[in-house]
Order: sequence, then C-alpha cells, then structure tokens
Amino acid sequence: MPASLQPLSNELIISALNARDFAHFLDEDGDVGGNWQGCLIYFFRLGKNHEIFQVRSLTQVEFSTDDVPQLYAFCNAWNHDRLWPKAYVHTGDDGVVRVVGEVGADFEHGVTPAQLDQVMICGIATGIELAEAVAALK
Repeated sequence: MPASLQPLSNELIISALNARDFAHFLDEDGDVGGNWQGCLIYFFRLGKNHEIFQVRSLTQVEFSTDDVPQLYAFCNAWNHDRLWPKAYVHTGDDGVVRVVGEVGADFEHGVTPAQLDQVMICGIATGIELAEAVAALK
C-alpha cells in the first residue's frame, strides 16, 4: 500500500533529515538548514501555501563583481549540461558574489516521506557537486 500524501511542513523536512541522521539547524527565521562538506544548504517552503520545496545550496567561495562574467559563463554551461541544481550568480548587499544552486519540487497535493527524501538527497548531492566545481574556479 503506497504511503499517503502529507502536507509539506518543516516537521516533515526535519523528520527526513533525522531519518538519515543528518545534522541540521533551524535559523532565526524558522528555516531549516545544514552544512554538507562546507556547503550551506537550506530547505525552504515557498509559494502561496508553502507547497513548493526548494533545496538551496550556498557555495562557500566568495567572488568579486569583477568575476561576474566568468561566473555567468560557468552557470550557463552548468545549466546547459546538467539537470540539477539550477545555478545562478547572486550578489549580496555587501558586494560579495556567490554561486547559488537550487532544486525545487511542487508538492501542492502533498508529498510522501520517500518523495521528500528523494528531492532532498538530489538537492544535497548535486549542491555539493556544484560547490566543488565552483571552488575549482578559484
């Protein structure tokens, strides 16, 4: 008998992380995150009803605005050659430039723990791959 669909919630995300014994935290905004091999990864619930699951990887290496053209070319090639994560360049208010990766899924009608785990693992594994590729640019 298939597992029943559940609404996406922070509790369900935390349960999936706990099931794998993954260390994680809840930040001051109530967002769930963790650190894998130096890559900060957040698990967001987005959308009108918080039904969109997004695994966002914040790569560790910092760049300057002078590096943006090279990073755009890197992200374009990455997105052309790979399905996950979607990569883009983000410039912070402090002028620090980073590459960010995102894997997302729409769970409007609910999600099983196995489905959530699959997307979570995809986001973590491919986020680490992106972080390693970005680190090699320096």
